[in-house]
Amino acid sequence: MQEQKLHLADKTLSEEAIDILMQLISIPSLSKEEDKTAELLFSYLQKKGIQCERKLNNVWAVNNFFDPKKPSILLNSHHDTVQPNKGYTKNPFDAHIEDGKLYGLGSNDAGGCLVSLLAVFIHFYNQPDLKYNLIYAATAEEEISGNNGIEMLLPFIGEIDFAIVGEPTQMHLAVAEKGLLVIDCIAKGKAGHAAREEGDNAIYKALKDIEWFKQYEFPKVSEHLGKVKMSVTIINAGSQHNVVPDTCTFTVDIRVTDCYTHDEIINMIRQQVSCEVIPRSIRLKSSSISSSHPAVKAGRKLGRKTYGSPTCSDQALLNMPSLKMGPGDSARSHTANEFIFVTEIEEGIELYIKLLNEIIL
Repeated sequence: MQEQKLHLADKTLSEEAIDILMQLISIPSLSKEEDKTAELLFSYLQKKGIQCERKLNNVWAVNNFFDPKKPSILLNSHHDTVQPNKGYTKNPFDAHIEDGKLYGLGSNDAGGCLVSLLAVFIHFYNQPDLKYNLIYAATAEEEISGNNGIEMLLPFIGEIDFAIVGEPTQMHLAVAEKGLLVIDCIAKGKAGHAAREEGDNAIYKALKDIEWFKQYEFPKVSEHLGKVKMSVTIINAGSQHNVVPDTCTFTVDIRVTDCYTHDEIINMIRQQVSCEVIPRSIRLKSSSISSSHPAVKAGRKLGRKTYGSPTCSDQALLNMPSLKMGPGDSARSHTANEFIFVTEIEEGIELYIKLLNEIIL
């Protein structure tokens, strides 16, 4: 009888979740321009009788029977989107359902996760006997790793013991995530006339270092994330055809595993290359959670697989154990005619609830 009641409640929750997602899709919410979707989420929570807070374009709330003596779990996802892919043949802001697929920009990344976690928070909101507190946070600027999203919000929402980050993982458990380190490199030479044996060509100096970035493999290999990956993605040098360039700059995208800190990676690179190495930021750290963590055990008990995610999310900005988990498929993110299956949202809500019922922190 209890399982039947849960099923019926979930059906209502899923219908509301799909409705609010369709409303969100209809409102453009590019990173730094999420004010209207923040307003919609804030109003929706208020209409539900839930006291909520807003700071800039971030909206959050805590369960009705919050107890500071209990551990706290954060349910977080983002409501900003990227620019629509140029290959769209559908209106990216026209939320509609065809053949069980809910189409629209942000439906898969990460609207389905956002509204599923919202439904789960509402499901637990008025329960007086929870083993933990729940904090729901719909945050901004995830797609650009901005400063005014989850990172800015964390000091205001109190201590958190564990977090679920809603990203499309087909409801499997991303127990590790690669961090992102971007460095700018400057190779310096000496200018000269190209017709004479003059100068010290900075491009040639840069090429030696670029070849090192191409060939080098860091010795430690992560169990879930594999090797650290380095890719030279931008190069710039020269002013005109007859001048030997004295400077060549290039950019390296580095996907860091949980085997190394950003500082360790930077120091190792500086020991091997001749160019100047300037990190843009060391904020987006790699993360991992122990296989013995109660949330991982609970997820496995529910038949979910564990894996390491190569893509970076707001999980990189969290300083507590976390899982990246949500309905949808990461392969659909940022694609033309983005969609999420309606059944994925329904199943996502059900699995989130079962997971939280299993977890004992």
